[in-house]
Amino acid sequence: MSKLKLATVWLDGCSGCHMSFLDMDERLLELAALVDVVYSPIVDAKEFPDQVDIALVEGAVASVDDEKKIRKIRAHTKTLVAMGDCAITGNVPSMRNPIGPQAVLERAYIENVSAQPQIPCVVVPKLLKIVRPIHEFVTVDVFLPGCPPSADTFYAALTALVTGGPLDIPALTRFGA
Repeated sequence: MSKLKLATVWLDGCSGCHMSFLDMDERLLELAALVDVVYSPIVDAKEFPDQVDIALVEGAVASVDDEKKIRKIRAHTKTLVAMGDCAITGNVPSMRNPIGPQAVLERAYIENVSAQPQIPCVVVPKLLKIVRPIHEFVTVDVFLPGCPPSADTFYAALTALVTGGPLDIPALTRFGA
């Protein structure tokens, strides 16, 4: 049996979901026997592969770059997993929604700077008017709630997805875009 291709992706969030994923500790070795991690912040791949079996996506969609990325991921992924509350609801990144992106940029790059105050136009991608969860852009197959989901939740979900076993996640819901 060939290994499944697994990707993990980080959009606008804090990396807490990836830290919890890594907290599976020695159970990562069990999963490594069943999957190849082909794209992730923890590997060196620069381009999302043409075909991935399972993609775990952390974070909300906050910029035009995030939107392009999530659409590409969905187009090249069999099973897309929204991991964590930012991916599912917008959570912390969406706290900027009542303020708006321009006010946030001005606060960060003009008001709180002592040298060369200016809003970057090359490195920082264009922000969307509001931050939104990924299911508002693409169809999500599995939701792993939590801030972050526990290592046990990751292990149970991945084991089920990889082996075809029952997926027993509390309040599992399907959304479509």
